[in-house]
Amino acid sequence: MKLLVTGGTGCIGYQLLPTLVEAGHTLWVLTRRSADKFDTCNGNITYIRNFDDAPEVDGVINLAGEGILDRRWSEKRKQELLDSRIDLTARLLSWMEQCRVKPKVLISGSAVGYYGFHEQNVLLDESCPSAQDFAATLCQRWESEALKAKEFGVRVCILRIGVVLAGESGALAKMLLPFRLGLGGPVANGEQMFSWIQREDLVAMMMFLLHSPDQEGVFNATSPIPVTNKAYSEEIAKAVGRPCWLTVPAYALRLLLGEGADLLVKGQAVMPTRFSQLGFEFRYPEIEGAIRHSLEN
Repeated sequence: MKLLVTGGTGCIGYQLLPTLVEAGHTLWVLTRRSADKFDTCNGNITYIRNFDDAPEVDGVINLAGEGILDRRWSEKRKQELLDSRIDLTARLLSWMEQCRVKPKVLISGSAVGYYGFHEQNVLLDESCPSAQDFAATLCQRWESEALKAKEFGVRVCILRIGVVLAGESGALAKMLLPFRLGLGGPVANGEQMFSWIQREDLVAMMMFLLHSPDQEGVFNATSPIPVTNKAYSEEIAKAVGRPCWLTVPAYALRLLLGEGADLLVKGQAVMPTRFSQLGFEFRYPEIEGAIRHSLEN
């Protein structure tokens, strides 16, 4: 298949792109960075700066978006988060509309922030309603924009993605240094739920949907075994052979990240119900194995 990928040069794309090429697909990857920094996988990946440079394709994977916790959530930063997801997806839809032959499928990202924050005993599946905070509204608007592709006869799959675990980038990589220095520990009381997914499983989910022409709609892209933030922190400490004792206070995170700190201080237990019903096999369903694999690869 010929595929267009947005957001393909980040943490997820690092593994997604070579996996797609190995499966025999030819890719066009939209990026703002210089193309000479990236591997073309023997000429099977073309990096482009504009949608106009893309040919008509068989499918689209839309993952573009500024890092959600890369900077403090000022009003300006929140607008950047919105624009990088919603405006780009709107431009993607405009490009699709102009294509003589439309893509057959659009796999578009979202996040578990859609559901807002809940207590430990509340398990959230794809049928649960959205919340009304900024993160939830961001996800709602992003999803609504992507779903407009259905008007063109495109099969649309939305992935509400949990925290992606990978060794060299993303949330796990950012936490490694303090843990290796013996300064790691849970956030706040550590009892908030942590919904996560090992990157290999996330890529496998995308491959599964890409080749499942009868599947569409919303899918939670999380492990079937969410854990508390404390349990997550303890597994990182065990993996690097260091203690887990220094609690990160909520007020410090709020000073650093503003409203965005709620994504760390609060939580939700999100279940991949639809994937489980379809018989999807997780390679790393448990946090211990997922962290160990992430750090070894």
